[in-house]
Amino acid sequence: MKRRLGSALSVALLAAGLTACSTGSTDTSSTDDGATTSKVEDGAYPVTIEHAFGETTIEEEPKRVATVGWTDQDHVLALGVVPVGATELTWGGNDNGSSDWFDARLEEVGGEAPTRYSDTDGIPFDEIAESQPDLILATNSGITQKDYDKLSEIAEVVAYPEAPWVTSWRDSLEMVGDALGRPALADELLEESEQVIADAREEHPEVDGTSFVFTYFTPTDLSKVGIYGDQDPRVEIMEEFGLVTPDWVTEVVPDGQFYADVSAERAGTVESDLLLTYEETEGDTAKLAENRLLGRIPALASGQFFAEPDKELGIAVTNPTPLSIPVIADDFLPKVAAALGG
Repeated sequence: MKRRLGSALSVALLAAGLTACSTGSTDTSSTDDGATTSKVEDGAYPVTIEHAFGETTIEEEPKRVATVGWTDQDHVLALGVVPVGATELTWGGNDNGSSDWFDARLEEVGGEAPTRYSDTDGIPFDEIAESQPDLILATNSGITQKDYDKLSEIAEVVAYPEAPWVTSWRDSLEMVGDALGRPALADELLEESEQVIADAREEHPEVDGTSFVFTYFTPTDLSKVGIYGDQDPRVEIMEEFGLVTPDWVTEVVPDGQFYADVSAERAGTVESDLLLTYEETEGDTAKLAENRLLGRIPALASGQFFAEPDKELGIAVTNPTPLSIPVIADDFLPKVAAALGG
C-alpha cells in the first residue's frame, strides 16, 4: 500500500484557508506563480527558539527562507513554505540535486525550485547570501560556532538544539514549525507521520523487537566498520518501526555523536540479529562475508543483512522527514523485513 503523506493534510489546509504566495515567501496574497502555502497562525510572533549557539528571536513572519543541512528544506515545504535556497543533495539526490519526494510536493504547490548550493567544501556562505534570505534554518546540520556567526551576518539563524547531525525529525519539525509561525500545523504533520509509522509496523510485525546495527563500509579501507549510533536519525527511524539497537552500540558511539568506528579485528563484537548498510555497487556487502576479519560479523556470516544499493532510497532513510517517511515505509521497510529471511 503506497502512502502519500499530505493528502489528508492538504484537505485540512484547504479547509483552513490555503492561499497562494510568491515562491520563497510566506505572504498570504495571490501572485502569478501559483505557489501555495499555509497561513501563519495567530500569536505566532515574536518567537524565541533556543539552540546550541544560544537563542534566536524572530520578530515577524520571514519572507525568504533558506536552509542548511539535508532535512530542513523538507520540513519547510511540508509546512507549506517554498524555500528560496537549499543544500544540494550531492549523494543520493536526483538530477535536480533534490529528491523525488521534495519535487513532487513542490509540483503540488506550484512552487519554483529553490536555488541549490553544494556544501561539499563547507558552508557556501556567498551562495546562501545571494538567495537573500531573512531566515536560515540549520536544525539538523553540522555548522560550527564560526559558521553560525558568519551565517548570522546574512540573516537570523536557527541551529540544531544540542549536537551536529543528531537532531530527530520530530525536533526539527517542531523547531521549523515554530520558526515559520505554524506550530499547530507542525503538530498535524507529526500526527500524520506517526500514523504512517504505526501502519507500517502493523504491516510488518516480523521486524518488531529485532536487534539491528546500521553500518557503513569503506571499500578502500576494510580495516574498520562504521557504526551509526542510536542518536543518528536513520537509526532512530528504524527504532520507530520496531527494530532495537543493541546496548553495545551506545557504549561504542559517544553521546552527541552519530557514528564511530570499530576495528575489523573486533568484527565479532558487532553483534545483532540484522545488519543494515548502503553499498555503491550491488553485491559488494555479500563479498565482505568472505573477508578474513569482516566476515566474522555475525549478521554477515548468517546472511541476515540488507545493503541498499539505491542511493536515493538511502538518502530517504538517512534523512527522515514528513515527506520521506512514507517512502521509507513503502520502499525500504519491506526490504528490511525480507532480509530477516537471510
